Amino acid sequence: MEHVDVLIVGAGLSGIDAAYRLQTRCPDRTYAILEARDAIGGTWDLFRYPGVRSDSDMFTLGFPFRPWRGDTSIADGGDILQYLRDTAAEFGIDRRIRFGHEVVEASWDSSSARWTVRSVADGVSVETNCSFLYLCSGYYDYESGHRPDIPGLGDFAGTVVHPQFWPEELDCDGRKVVVIGSGATAITLVPALAEKAEHVTMLQRSPSYIMSLPAHDPFARSVGRALPDTVAQRLVRVKNIIANLGFYQLCRHAPFVATRFLRWVATRNLHEPSLVDPHFTPTYRPWDQRLCLVPDADLFRTLNSGRATVVTDRIDTVTEKSIRLASGAELEADVIVTATGLKLLPAGGIAVTVDGERVDPAGTYIYRGTMLGGVPNLALCLGYTNASWTLRADLASLFVCRLLNHMGRNGFRIATPDRHRDPRPKPLLGLTSGYVTRAAAILPKQGSRSPWRMRQNYLLDLPEMRFGRLDDHMTYS
Repeated sequence: MEHVDVLIVGAGLSGIDAAYRLQTRCPDRTYAILEARDAIGGTWDLFRYPGVRSDSDMFTLGFPFRPWRGDTSIADGGDILQYLRDTAAEFGIDRRIRFGHEVVEASWDSSSARWTVRSVADGVSVETNCSFLYLCSGYYDYESGHRPDIPGLGDFAGTVVHPQFWPEELDCDGRKVVVIGSGATAITLVPALAEKAEHVTMLQRSPSYIMSLPAHDPFARSVGRALPDTVAQRLVRVKNIIANLGFYQLCRHAPFVATRFLRWVATRNLHEPSLVDPHFTPTYRPWDQRLCLVPDADLFRTLNSGRATVVTDRIDTVTEKSIRLASGAELEADVIVTATGLKLLPAGGIAVTVDGERVDPAGTYIYRGTMLGGVPNLALCLGYTNASWTLRADLASLFVCRLLNHMGRNGFRIATPDRHRDPRPKPLLGLTSGYVTRAAAILPKQGSRSPWRMRQNYLLDLPEMRFGRLDDHMTYS
């Protein structure tokens, strides 16, 4: 059985970041990456629907060790995928990836202080041995999206597609398209489909808050002309981190002010301000659910052009050629896109056991947002919900490297966060979005204070993850 010091699961953004940090911060450790798909990229290789793009700025979504050098702040999915491939190739990370290896089981044995990880490749079971297991596959279910029960959908004579599994051959030119949903995927699809479709209707049960930002960051252009590349990139990154976090704090502590500002954004960009209240004024507070981002107000511009409309209503039933709404109205359709959300899957659905005892993620508490209480030598890479995923993913990888180096210096083979219980447990992600609440019962919990609290605050996490104590609620042996 092959043995590596660290086994990374997933060759997406998180896995590439983890690999770079390992080979630069822990050069004496061997590692390998197991990737279920046949390509680098993870989410950015999976999602191929029209218009797919970043939902945060690229100057913070990009790696700090290889800054984004494109001229766009909000990038297309294809450009992001190429950026990930180029990064992996530049640092030799792509040579460490075993593609087509779907990890199904991971078993820890305390007597040998090792994990045995079983994956399936071309129908054959493959076992790999490692001292530390790092799960970098995120928390989305790659095999299925959320598909609510829509009455009559089976009677529809046209095409029904979920964005997570967009068929390359689907042609919407000259056709009537109804996109069901109001989240980030829906507001991305509508402008892209409207370029060629006869008409696109975004059918939402309830509105989302939408923020428009420039596709090209004017500050980045200015400092890029005036300063050396390295200095300019750091300045832009710091500016965006502070601006994003500042607006998030405004939403949480002064929601009335934030609501008025977001209503002003919608009113300013719509030719028909009367649309704001029914279609762009949610009943929840800003950032109770993830804020949707559009570059250069493209969704609003598409609505103003008449190529698309937004309808807020509930579905009564789907007929052979249309969607009948609760209000009695009817939407004709040739194509129905069910942008109804994603499914979350803790630890990528891997069956994890410790000394023969099955680990239920829902029965554990997250330690520094990275490890699980009571589970030795295992880390998960989780990003922020209110900022770029990479910001926290990189902190997690830096923490793992610190932990491994601490173990090496002191002759420790096992590091186990203490088992934790909290009288006031909190959900892991802290959003009221449907995809989050549906998965709350299967995700780990967080506690009320550090190190068991998963904060959504990069500026507070940075010193703790980079320099915080390594013996706090951690047992070594």
